Amino acid sequence: MTKYKKAAEAVERLSPEQHYVTQQCGTEPPFDNAYWDNHEAGLYVDVVSGEPLFASIDKFDSGTGWPSFTRPVQTENVTENFDESLGMRRVEVRSVHGDSHLGHIFPDGPEEAGGMRYCINSASLRFIPVDELDIEGYGEFKKLFSETLGETK
Repeated sequence: MTKYKKAAEAVERLSPEQHYVTQQCGTEPPFDNAYWDNHEAGLYVDVVSGEPLFASIDKFDSGTGWPSFTRPVQTENVTENFDESLGMRRVEVRSVHGDSHLGHIFPDGPEEAGGMRYCINSASLRFIPVDELDIEGYGEFKKLFSETLGETK
């Protein structure tokens, strides 16, 4: 089993925007980020720890300009905290092992998929295309995409 952790070297390699978002609870601009309009099949992992967070099969277009997902790929890799900044009460999403600020959860997602919208900053994520999952050490997640790719299980 892979162990994920926050390492000082990983934090030092972050771009200024990634650092702002993940370490200072920042928010990147909508419609001006890496993955809001990404339609490629693959896995989204924490940019700091590498822990698996979201899969493209659970991604949908929320019209907000940020990547939106109906659920995490592994619930044990995300934690939720109340966030009362900006004069409103929201639920913040953080990675468990990387302790990265990811974004927020809202109850306005697709009803047929549970009704939740995980509104996530691209700067907190690293995207791994399906055809690179084995090379990157995430081969166990390929099965999630077999139906999407027309393969049999």
